[in-house]
Amino acid sequence: MSILVFIEQRDGQLRPVSREALGEAVRLAAALGGPVVGVCCSASDPGLASLGEAGADQVVFAQHEAFATYDGAGYAAAVAAAVKQVSPAAVLFSASALGKDLAPRVAARLGVGLASDCTAVSTDGGKLVATRPIHAGKAFQKIAFPLSPALLSLRPKVFAAAAAQAGKSATVEALAFTWDAAAPRAKVTGSTGAQGGRPDLTEAEIVVSGGRGLKGPEHFALVEELADALGATVGASRAVVDAGWRSHGEQVGQTGKVVSPKLYVAIGISGAIQHLAGMSSSRCIVAINKDPEAPIFKVADYGIVGDLFEIVPALTAAVKQLH
Repeated sequence: MSILVFIEQRDGQLRPVSREALGEAVRLAAALGGPVVGVCCSASDPGLASLGEAGADQVVFAQHEAFATYDGAGYAAAVAAAVKQVSPAAVLFSASALGKDLAPRVAARLGVGLASDCTAVSTDGGKLVATRPIHAGKAFQKIAFPLSPALLSLRPKVFAAAAAQAGKSATVEALAFTWDAAAPRAKVTGSTGAQGGRPDLTEAEIVVSGGRGLKGPEHFALVEELADALGATVGASRAVVDAGWRSHGEQVGQTGKVVSPKLYVAIGISGAIQHLAGMSSSRCIVAINKDPEAPIFKVADYGIVGDLFEIVPALTAAVKQLH
């Protein structure tokens, strides 16, 4: 009843989402009574032995020079080979951009089902049951797995990493797999990301988002200043992105990115259902809006009704005073 976890790396660096997946694997393994095994695809070892501190007992390493960048077909072949070798009860992925592409490929190869973007996982009589939001977050669906292994992708920032086990090292074993690097019909030659030093939206601890209430792109400086003071990442509503004020990479919502930070600050955002679907799982939501009837207040933990052009600068100044 082992649990296999896909270990995500980028440019030779282990991604924090992998430690979150390992943390949930540790909790599931305690209930099912089996080891936690990781599988990593990379051109070189990104420090896999250190994952012992995050809960991994063993890591199987699929090494290939073509894995210097992400290759969906190659990664899927490697993970499927790891499943055959380990025979796990479940395979966990992060529901990151990479995980959302890879997990369905592996499910198709194995001929089993996939529960995507899960926000909770439990055990019932030795069987796994996954919970995921549906209908734009207005309802939750419970999913059982008639076939083995169960494949799940976990929403980033929802699951906590396991308590660090200082000094523990995971054993690292080379994975034998067959894959022709010349065979894929598509190849990733590289990737680029927005500059600025802020964490990716889906991995940020704090997100400050702005909406149409800012009245113009020039006023997004208010959002950026508060984000800088909080050490946060900047987000935006769909209306703002559609208007060309901000890039699509910053869009939070059903047609943008789904975020689950510890703190989400919504500035001048009314709270359309598609936006709520992208941030309602945040642990603490603070809304600032002049309309007391704005839908955002129905999901907010704290609401401030008033002029954002007065409130946000005052809030930024107060945060700076705390440092």
